[in-house]
Amino acid sequence: MIRCMAIDDEPLALQQIVAYIGKVPYLEVAAQCQSALEARAFLEHDTVDAIFCDINMPDLNGMDFVKSLAAPPLVVFTTAYSEYAVEGFRVNAVDYLLKPFGMQDFLRAAQRLKERLEGPQRPSEDTPAATAETIFLKSDSRILKVCIADIRYVEAMSEYLKVWLDSQPKPVITLLSMKKMEEYLPSEFMRIHRSYIINLTKIQEVNKNRVFMDAETALPIGDLYKESFQKYLDSRILGK
Repeated sequence: MIRCMAIDDEPLALQQIVAYIGKVPYLEVAAQCQSALEARAFLEHDTVDAIFCDINMPDLNGMDFVKSLAAPPLVVFTTAYSEYAVEGFRVNAVDYLLKPFGMQDFLRAAQRLKERLEGPQRPSEDTPAATAETIFLKSDSRILKVCIADIRYVEAMSEYLKVWLDSQPKPVITLLSMKKMEEYLPSEFMRIHRSYIINLTKIQEVNKNRVFMDAETALPIGDLYKESFQKYLDSRILGK
């Protein structure tokens, strides 16, 4: 279990984070605090593995609180202000949740915490065999080793998937569901449409409701995925 501390001066926001932590099987609430000073007092006599910390708090804000810790646990910052995102990642935050965030966003942050502490999840019997950097996909009669970092995007095609790679012009076609692929891929990947999962590090441009992976590949953003994708963008946009 990953012992977590939740810090937020707003009672409802704190209650939400505690509730989300309680819904994730590998997380547990070790402490909940309404100020950074209260959190500091707790850490003087106890330890946690991770902190979900609001930034905008009176007396001592979350960013300064984390910087003041000699050996800070893993940190996920939460705030309503996207301008803090860059500074958050400068202090090596695992993730940054822009309020209001939902369970899907929280789960993504929780998975990142788990990967930092335990390494990438090992596959089950129903999941393609993999290591931290690679997966093995069945394609016709072959089993192909695919570097995860080489994947640009995944496209659904009936019961099959097309896995498009940087290293070759033709996709790897495999009999696998989008749900299973989405569950396996690390946090650098996001589903933006019922038919597309993209590697967020490969995005070249976002224009209206389309994501450009290169000059010739524009993928649509589905209505069900717009909110989570926009939150991801908002947390990383510099300038206005």
